[in-house]
Amino acid sequence: MAYDEHLGERINEILKTKNVSFNSKKMMGGLIFMVNEKMTCGIHIDKKYGDSLLMAKIGMEAYEEEIKKEVCLPMDFTGRPMKGYIFITPSGFDLDADLEYWIDKALDFNKIKK
Repeated sequence: MAYDEHLGERINEILKTKNVSFNSKKMMGGLIFMVNEKMTCGIHIDKKYGDSLLMAKIGMEAYEEEIKKEVCLPMDFTGRPMKGYIFITPSGFDLDADLEYWIDKALDFNKIKK
């Protein structure tokens, strides 16, 4: 199963609207978006359920608060949760405002991460 291309287009448009310099790369069956040469967000296929999940690198501080939300999951596709990364289920980014919220979280962390 391929990643959700429509979701990729939505992310692409939000980043362009924010005048963010970025590139995208196909990786591990999904699509990632790089800002300042750092992985910032992306799309991951949940093989168990067949859904495309939004991945956001938000840092540990934001992670501790956001993981409490029903739409959030630990990013653990390797079998171990990756610190500071989060998966968001489709109901958490159906609306453009919700998707933009997560992209903003990832961009905010991208600015402070070296």
